[in-house]
Amino acid sequence: MNKNINRRDFLSALGGAVYVTSFGSCKILAEAIKPKEKLNVVFFLTDDLGWMDLSCYGSKFYETPAIDKLAGEGVRFTQAYAAHPRCVPSRFAMQAGRYPARTGKRNGDDMKLDQVTIAEALKQSGYKTFFAGKWHLGKKGAFPDDQGYDVNVAGCHLGAPGSHFAPYKDYEKGRRAELIPDLEDAPYGEYLTDRLTDETVKFIRANKAEPFFVFLSHYAVHTPLQGKEEYAIKYRDKLAKRPISDNPEYIKEGAGQTKVIQDNDIYAAMVQSVDDSLARVTKTIKELDLEDKTIVVFTSDHGGLSTRGHNNRPLATSNYPLRAGKGWCYEGGIRVPCIVKAPGIAKTETTCDRVLTGTDYYPTILELLGLPLKPKQHIDGESFADAVKGLKMPARKAVFWHSPNSRPYSTGDFNCSVIRDGDYKLIQWYDKAKVELFDIAKDLGEQEDLSLVEPERAAKMLKKLEQWRQEVTAYIDPASAEI
Repeated sequence: MNKNINRRDFLSALGGAVYVTSFGSCKILAEAIKPKEKLNVVFFLTDDLGWMDLSCYGSKFYETPAIDKLAGEGVRFTQAYAAHPRCVPSRFAMQAGRYPARTGKRNGDDMKLDQVTIAEALKQSGYKTFFAGKWHLGKKGAFPDDQGYDVNVAGCHLGAPGSHFAPYKDYEKGRRAELIPDLEDAPYGEYLTDRLTDETVKFIRANKAEPFFVFLSHYAVHTPLQGKEEYAIKYRDKLAKRPISDNPEYIKEGAGQTKVIQDNDIYAAMVQSVDDSLARVTKTIKELDLEDKTIVVFTSDHGGLSTRGHNNRPLATSNYPLRAGKGWCYEGGIRVPCIVKAPGIAKTETTCDRVLTGTDYYPTILELLGLPLKPKQHIDGESFADAVKGLKMPARKAVFWHSPNSRPYSTGDFNCSVIRDGDYKLIQWYDKAKVELFDIAKDLGEQEDLSLVEPERAAKMLKKLEQWRQEVTAYIDPASAEI
């Protein structure tokens, strides 16, 4: 073989030949993607779905056969992260390939119209682009159809529906939530997850002859907690047969509590409806003979809702053995499920412990499609396409988080900045002038603070974190402690 041939030319030269490779704990039987073949992309995003909320990630309560099947045919990443523990900043990172801290805003939601999104990049390359569901990244004039999506169904400023059942309003306690745009004619009682799936399937069928990029962004499994009654009954029966546990349902965390048992039948019903949605989308792809031409990505915007502050709000799920949940930068708030199925990946169980984060989807999708990267756009993204293909990759650069919009009453969390470098993770609680250091490889539950045991490592990581925060002009409340 010519020693000067590059990796991409090598893959193209294989033209479908089978090869075997392994790296670290990632083992895969892969098949080279055929050269010059325009592939489709379906990006399937869930809202508030935790790392432990799928059967294939270890849940013993929720049932997710379609998602498990996808994992069995693709790559299941075990160390995937959201770029932020809350909805808006996390979604910004996926669309822009940038850390939300770069906006300099408390909420990390400054999606300017001159920002080239993943949809705009693909549209420029001849893709038909489609968005359905939760956008939550700006007011009218900055909706998906203003940011590169040819078709937008229900994408607006809303972070949650008033109800998951049509007419999607909430009249309780005198409140009237706005009607979701494009769904005003929904028949009474229609389930939102099903409707968004209907719209997605319709788009795929109508555009099967040209390359498409679908971003299905479910409002589920975000509150309000509402599921189909037939599914809820199923999970109530399942709970009734479960042995009584001596373990507590909640433990103390920060300003409140963390739920450590998965036992919410309504939430379980919502998870199953999300699984039904994926089943319908993948079935459509197969029926249209597009399975070997379509990349499918499944993930969540952050960890599950498992913590509360000084309140009695119902909690949806448990992320245990991960610590805490939505709103927190402990693992339970930022580690998420991620499954990628792409042509050229053998249909066998594959897992990979490559660290990735929400900024990485943008360049990864471009590379998997054989399109040129746009480093000036996805400035913080690092493609993990080689990990999907089973190729060896260099060590991951450090990953950062900045969470300056704490909600101690709602989810019990506090302001912080975080760096993960290798297996070590340092959290700076800058309002409290406190740091914690964890070895994630040995202490997944983040119970053993090593900051006093390894002060030199802690100091070095803290300096790197502070330099990053200054570089991206991260927002810090003037009332925060001196840092």
